[in-house]
Amino acid sequence: METTLSLSAVSLAVLAATGLPRLHRRLSLSRAKHRSLTGHSRMAQRVARLIPGYAYDEARFFAADDAPPEVAAQRRAGFERLAALYEQRWPRSAQMTARARESISDLQFTGRYRVPFQFSPYLREHLKLGNFLQASGGLEVEDLDGNRFHDLTGSYGVNVFGYDFYKVCIAEGAARAAALGPVLGAYHPAVLANAERLKAISGLDEVSFHMSGTEAVMQAVRLARYHTRRKYLVRFCGAYHGWWEDVQPGPGNPLPPRETYTLQDLSERSLQVLRQRNDVACVLVNPLQALHPNSAAPGDSSLVDSGRRAHFDRAAYAAWLQRLRAVCSERGIVLIFDEVFVGFRLAPGGAQAYFGVQADMVTYGKTLGGGLPVGVVCGRRDLMKRWRDERPADICFARGTFNAHPYVMGAMQAFLERLDSPAVRQLYDGLDERWNARAAALNARLEAVGLPVRVANLSTIWTVLYTQPSRYNWMLQFYLRAEGLLLSWVGSGRLIFSLNHDDAAFESVCERFVAAAQAMQADGWWWQAPEQTNRSIRRSLLRELLSHRF
Repeated sequence: METTLSLSAVSLAVLAATGLPRLHRRLSLSRAKHRSLTGHSRMAQRVARLIPGYAYDEARFFAADDAPPEVAAQRRAGFERLAALYEQRWPRSAQMTARARESISDLQFTGRYRVPFQFSPYLREHLKLGNFLQASGGLEVEDLDGNRFHDLTGSYGVNVFGYDFYKVCIAEGAARAAALGPVLGAYHPAVLANAERLKAISGLDEVSFHMSGTEAVMQAVRLARYHTRRKYLVRFCGAYHGWWEDVQPGPGNPLPPRETYTLQDLSERSLQVLRQRNDVACVLVNPLQALHPNSAAPGDSSLVDSGRRAHFDRAAYAAWLQRLRAVCSERGIVLIFDEVFVGFRLAPGGAQAYFGVQADMVTYGKTLGGGLPVGVVCGRRDLMKRWRDERPADICFARGTFNAHPYVMGAMQAFLERLDSPAVRQLYDGLDERWNARAAALNARLEAVGLPVRVANLSTIWTVLYTQPSRYNWMLQFYLRAEGLLLSWVGSGRLIFSLNHDDAAFESVCERFVAAAQAMQADGWWWQAPEQTNRSIRRSLLRELLSHRF
């Protein structure tokens, strides 16, 4: 390895010295990309097109790992008990979901991709899920059959302080905006109050309001390109910044990004690329990647073995962001923090305050709307300007019909006022220490009872890891639901707690989590052949894919 690296370094030096700077930059760019397919979007799309669609029959569903007949029978019996429990507990919710699936394409997608695609058809046929809820309160939600679940979905990150908190924000916001109503174009007075507060929080000069986090990120990138007169954006491998082409390379978009460099997170090679190139307008950072650098958002649909990894080192990631900040300043590159997901979850001042790094632009969303949909861009004054005085026809246009909607602005104002209240500020005291200790306590309990499951966390954002090679880890989400823990459609990849969990509530979660894992273990899903490893699972799966392809 050392010889290879030294030869590569020598080749770079030779290229630079012999007057081939363009080839030198290209090679540096290739070396800065992550070595996996997630760092090479075009190759990832080509591979995705080659993967054949097929499904396991009933026998293969229970023995995809070549388990002996008695283990397959044990799994089948456990699955049938689970299916019967689901059918008994939530018939109305499941029935409405089945009806809605005929009309709502999102339900079709999320239902299909809860688990690896080979298992999906059989599971969807026999294990009926409900996606409808009728009430929320405290830490729980209630389905159409009256079942109450401890909510760990976090409403995709919106729910930082508990649903009752947001109900009050929305009610107060609606009351403040009621006299004006849905008047658009002109501003409700709450807009000014929100802008002033957001300037103070972000440490930036100006604010623009949008309708979603994706839209806010799009506008931030457009403004960076407009003012730098450069076209490329840099994102880091695995990071999510919305569903538009430029920031979602690889599988998931029909077209590859046209003007995007996807580089390796936490890599000096990436910094070197930024130092060398003159075509980079901006760098996008999603602070959530500190939990799983260079890996995409963990979903159980891709959980084909036990290779999921996650670990958070606050000091190391803060040091990386500071180096990145320095290089961007040196090269005139706009540093954009995408805090749509983590904003106000890590600290009252967001990820900038948490990691001690000032960005040039910041995007917020989700929780900032007080429970209503919103996107926000905060930026330096020179970057937020949408026209050029010397060229009045050269503008960067951005408007939206529902930007700064009075009801959204009212709810946001109520949210921001509560964010400054002593009761809410107290929730942040010792936040990391509290949630790190809780993760450690759950891990100790899981280890003590011999379960092949662990958790990793970035504050209140958790992911589940698996310590024993298995093809069936994705089944855990359904056992957790049976114990009254509600996860989002990505399954055990993302557990999102609200900050208002006290020790008693967390203890309840731990008891249910352990019970669910023990039930799954008792049903034989974590049986393991002595020779089975994550590598052998992947090789077996590759042979299977090739046999169906050819």
